[in-house]
Amino acid sequence: MPTAKNIHPNRTPRIAIAIMAAGKGTRLKSKHPKVLHEVGGKPLLAHVIAAAIKVVPAKDVFAIIGHEPDRVRAAVADSGVSFVLQKEQRGTGHALMTAREALSSYDVVIVLSGDAPLITASTIQKLRDFHISRSAAMTLLTARMDNPTGYGRIIRRSSKKDEVQAIVEQNSLSATQKKIREVNAGFYAFAVAPFFSNIEKLSSNNPHHEFYLTDMAEVLNKAKERVIAFPTDDASEVLGGNTRAELVDIDQRIRTAKCRQLMAGGVTIFYPQTCIIDSDVEIGADSTIEPFVQILGATRIGSDCRVRSYSVISNSKIGDGVLVRPGCVIDGVRIDKAAVIGPYSHLRPGSEIGEGAHVGNFVETKSIRLGKGSKANHLTYLGDADIGEGVNVGAGTITCNYDGVNKHKTVIEDGVFIGSDATLVAPVRVGMGAYVGAASCITEDVPADSLALGRARQIVKPGWAKSKRSPGKTSP
Repeated sequence: MPTAKNIHPNRTPRIAIAIMAAGKGTRLKSKHPKVLHEVGGKPLLAHVIAAAIKVVPAKDVFAIIGHEPDRVRAAVADSGVSFVLQKEQRGTGHALMTAREALSSYDVVIVLSGDAPLITASTIQKLRDFHISRSAAMTLLTARMDNPTGYGRIIRRSSKKDEVQAIVEQNSLSATQKKIREVNAGFYAFAVAPFFSNIEKLSSNNPHHEFYLTDMAEVLNKAKERVIAFPTDDASEVLGGNTRAELVDIDQRIRTAKCRQLMAGGVTIFYPQTCIIDSDVEIGADSTIEPFVQILGATRIGSDCRVRSYSVISNSKIGDGVLVRPGCVIDGVRIDKAAVIGPYSHLRPGSEIGEGAHVGNFVETKSIRLGKGSKANHLTYLGDADIGEGVNVGAGTITCNYDGVNKHKTVIEDGVFIGSDATLVAPVRVGMGAYVGAASCITEDVPADSLALGRARQIVKPGWAKSKRSPGKTSP
């Protein structure tokens, strides 16, 4: 890596990344923190952190938080980044003033916007390297836009093209300056020593009485420090989610890119514009995703699978060769290879479906293990159950797992046949190879290889119905 002025030539520069994440969702018309609004299946801030920790270790990433800080911390706590609390939100410059103690030991700080989730690690690295190679005090990431209205324009020095003479905001532009298409993207790299030596010169003499990082360009120029600009190759990377419409546009960009990535890896996605696939989803080659499917969270789908239309899969792990028929809802589930699910199955968290097992029409599962080759094909509820291999669960079967206070477990061992409309009142165990007769209510353990019947004796009264329909006659 190149070295810069004020950095010892025999050591690697110490790099920190600060992420602006203190704002409210004012323009979003929201009571929630701005950076917690989701695109591509996770918060705006989580996308920015994911890019940042590809450039520096998580311990060197500082999220500057303010509005509802506890919620923001909790949302990205597993990222391993550090947090700086900006108790009063008085602008981007004030945010860095607040972080002075955390950042002063570094040589360079890169500043990212927590509401701009399209930024890539590659662009952050290029900004870092350009900044250091030019021995600059401040480097602004810029973008060239077809319609730059609303953005501050970059005025470069005519004599030194890299150097920035000024940033002129929209309402101060001259007629000539309005033709400039290069804009300030709101991402920066600073040499820490000159930055903090001059940050107190920032003024809050503006309509909002806030301290703005954009003003550091003027401050550092006056201090005879070098301020330069680095243009990104892709202007869409710097787009921020300031309105609901912008959030939707960013979400669409992320999901379109995700579908293209998956298809490039051998996945067929029919009508990808109808599918919702989150950014962290993984799908193996030769799998097929039909229209109007949602695959969410940290879902992993193996190869040679088919997910049919209108299914919703969240945070689940699906093995190779699995068929998910139309209209299934699968959440927090593990499904082993060659299983068949649906149509219209509801697999709830904690369900484990074994190799080659079938879970069919209008079957609901919760916290169960369904063993290899076992089948529950119709109109069944299986909750808090351990079901062995080669088990047949008949239509309408219910495991009664809740007594109004506590949950209890049902155990069904290998090779059991459960007749239709059986009710298994937990805690109960059905032994290996046993049969449970249709319409039975089982309240006691069933030994292996036994037949269990738990239904009342049928009573038939001949002619009763005919007499009931005849006026003036008493039913027998």
